[in-house]
Amino acid sequence: MAAFEQYRMERDSIGEVKVPFTAYYGAQTQRAKENFQISGIRLPRSFIRAQGIIKASAAKTNMELGMLTKSIGEAIIEAAEEVIQGKWDNHFVVDVYQAGAGTSQNMNINEIIAHRASELLDGTLESHRVHPNDHVNMSQSTNDTFHSALHIAAIEKINQRLLPSLLLLQQELQRKSVEFMPVMKSGRTHLHDAIPIRMGQEFSGYAETIHAVFKQIEKTADSLYELGLGGNAIGTKIDLHPDYISKVIKEVSERTSLDFREPANLFEFMQNMGAPIRTMMTLKELSIHLIKITSDLRLLASGPRTGLAEITLPSVQPGSTIMPGKVNPAILEMTHMVSCQVIGYETAVSTAGIAGQLEINVMMPLIAHTLLESIELLSNTVETLKAKCISGIQANEEICKHWMKKSLSLVTALSPIMGYDRAAQIGKEADDKNITIREVLEQQGLFTPEIEKALDPNRMM
Repeated sequence: MAAFEQYRMERDSIGEVKVPFTAYYGAQTQRAKENFQISGIRLPRSFIRAQGIIKASAAKTNMELGMLTKSIGEAIIEAAEEVIQGKWDNHFVVDVYQAGAGTSQNMNINEIIAHRASELLDGTLESHRVHPNDHVNMSQSTNDTFHSALHIAAIEKINQRLLPSLLLLQQELQRKSVEFMPVMKSGRTHLHDAIPIRMGQEFSGYAETIHAVFKQIEKTADSLYELGLGGNAIGTKIDLHPDYISKVIKEVSERTSLDFREPANLFEFMQNMGAPIRTMMTLKELSIHLIKITSDLRLLASGPRTGLAEITLPSVQPGSTIMPGKVNPAILEMTHMVSCQVIGYETAVSTAGIAGQLEINVMMPLIAHTLLESIELLSNTVETLKAKCISGIQANEEICKHWMKKSLSLVTALSPIMGYDRAAQIGKEADDKNITIREVLEQQGLFTPEIEKALDPNRMM
C-alpha cells in the first residue's frame, strides 16, 4: 500500500498512467519519460525559459481577446512565470531524443503549468481545473511554439553571452597587436620561411578575423527574431483570433526586450529550420577560425627549447604526469577540441535540416539541443581563451630576431637588384652552407650599401 501511495493516476487519450505523486507533469510526460530513456540529456534552462515566456504571453493575449477567463488566465501566467524563473526545472524530464517535433516537450510544460495553475486556484494540483491543452496550449501548437522557443532561446544566448565574449576577445587581440607591433619576426607560408612581418601585424589579422565573424553572426542571427507563433500546426492559423499573432509577438517582445517580428511567410517558417541552420553554419565558421588561430599560437609557442618559441603562453597547469616541469598549451588545446565538437554539431543540424518533409521538420528537438549547446560551449570557450591565454601571451623578441636573421626568404629583397635567378642562387648557397644571406653576400663581396638597405627588415615590412 505504501508503494502505491507514492503515485497518482493521470489520464490522457490513450488511458490511465501512474505518475509520481509529487510530479507537476502528467500522463503524456510520463509516457515520454518511459518511452525515451535515451541519453539522460534534457533541453537546457534557456529553452525552458523561452517556453515559459511563450505560455505566459499566449495566456495574456487569450485573456485580452476574451478567449480565456480572467481567473484561469492569471493562474496560467503566474505558473508560467515560475517556470521562467526556474522553479519547476526538475519537473522537465523528457529526453532530448524524443517524439518528433517536440510534442513531448510541449506537453511537459503544458502539464506542469496546468497542474500548478490548478493548485494556485484550488489548493491542489489534482483538481484539474486548468487543462494542459484547452487552456495552457490555447491558440498554439507544438509546431509553432517549439520552433519559436528555439529562436527566443538562441538569440538571447547569442546577445547575452556569445557576442559580448567575442567582442572582448577581438579587443584583447587588438590590444596585443598594438603591444607586439615593435616585434619583428620571420613570416611563414607553407610552414616555411617567408619575408619578415611584425608580430603585431600577425595579431591584427587574428583580431580582424574575430571581428568579421562577429559581424557575420549578428547578420545571420537576425532571422532568429522571426517568430511563427499563431501558425499552429502547418501555418493556416486554424482556430485563431485574427488579432492573436500581432498581440502575442508584442507580448513576447516586451517580456524579452527584443524586437521579435512575424515571418514573411508562415508556411515557410513551419516547413523549415532556416534560421537555426544558418546560425549553426556561422558557428561552424567561428569554430574553423578558432582552430586556425589557436593552432598558430601553439606553433609560435612550441618548444620552449626545441620549437619556434616566439611567444610564451601563460602557465595554467602542469602538462605531464611523467615529465616534471612540462607545461602544455592547455587552453589552446581545449579551444580546438570544442571547435571540433561544434563543427560536428553543425553536421548534425544540417542533416536534421534535410529531414524536413512537407509542412514540418520533426527533428526540431535535436536542432534545438545542438544549436543551444554550441552557443553555450563557444561562449564559455571564448571567455576562457581570452582570460586564461590571450591576455597573458608574451613575445620573445630576441628569439624572433634570431629566426628572422636566419630566414632564407630575406633574399626576396635582392630580386629587384640582381634578378630572381641570381637571388635564388644566393639563397641556395646560404642554405647549403647553413649561413645567413648576409654572410654569403659578404663572402662574395656583394654586400654594398644598396644591398644593406634592401635587407633592412623595417624596409621590407
